[in-house]
Amino acid sequence: MSDSTPALLPAIYKMKCPNCRKGSMYVNKGIFPLKEVLKMPEHCEVCGQKFELEVGFYYGTGFVSYALSVFLLIILFVAYWLLFGFSYKDNSVFICLASSIIILGLLQPWLMRISRVLYLYMFVKYGKGARLSSE
Repeated sequence: MSDSTPALLPAIYKMKCPNCRKGSMYVNKGIFPLKEVLKMPEHCEVCGQKFELEVGFYYGTGFVSYALSVFLLIILFVAYWLLFGFSYKDNSVFICLASSIIILGLLQPWLMRISRVLYLYMFVKYGKGARLSSE
């Protein structure tokens, strides 16, 4: 049972290595301290997969983070519209916008981390990367 393939979505959610889906991609499991929110080891401790494939590799995560933020904003606006509704007679649009910006600001450290995970999963396939040699 230990040789079975770990599921993709739980591995992404738990921020595991895309190659083995077992090793952690981040030094700290949580987002605190914020100073070290993006601190990653050079290689996976389980399979040896290199996490920074080339210099400046993670600059592309800005696009992933932007797409996630827009998607989240759409969900927040639809949820607000369904729960409270929009009206031109009150400031409900501005209240929705302000609350959405606050929620996005609070989720930003997690969004930065998950965008790195998703970006690396786009380029590294399961079981195709480097393996640690037996010592």
